[in-house]
Amino acid sequence: MTTNYSFEDIFQQNERRIHNQIHKLNIHDPHQEFFQEGLCAMWNAYETYNPDKGTLATYFNYTIRNRLIDILRKQSRYTEQVQKYVQENTTERTAPSSSSPASPTLLDNSSFWKQVQSHLTTNQWKWLYYAVIDGMPLKDLATQENTTVDAVKSWSKQVRKKLRNTEFRGLLLMAMHGKD
Repeated sequence: MTTNYSFEDIFQQNERRIHNQIHKLNIHDPHQEFFQEGLCAMWNAYETYNPDKGTLATYFNYTIRNRLIDILRKQSRYTEQVQKYVQENTTERTAPSSSSPASPTLLDNSSFWKQVQSHLTTNQWKWLYYAVIDGMPLKDLATQENTTVDAVKSWSKQVRKKLRNTEFRGLLLMAMHGKD
């Protein structure tokens, strides 16, 4: 970097750029997570700026916008992977057998879901119910629960860890078949 300004000076002059990019991308950022990412992007742009390649303002806008888009894509891929995982596992277990064409689906089995809920914390259940069953985006769930997206992701990791546990899956299978 070849300017005589400190990053603090640059930040004070360009802080609105981060807010502007967040606004342009229609990002709801109650916990300032996207702002922090934008700030990191601004720092990286400040450190790597080459005056021969264009203006600093344009470089800031480009770097901040692309970082925010990368974060949105990452969150979207994560949500898609979780939904795909749940759909695959729900499809395997809820496919009606040929001998009982009128059997109810797993989603209709309230005793099964009560059993599942009894083995989860309140927050883990919220993730399972809202994000997986209802398909609510993690960002919306975090807003609804007045927490961060990272906290919601933590709930999902805890549930998935439990689902990998053989003993827990055995309990779920027994609950699916109505054996308490």
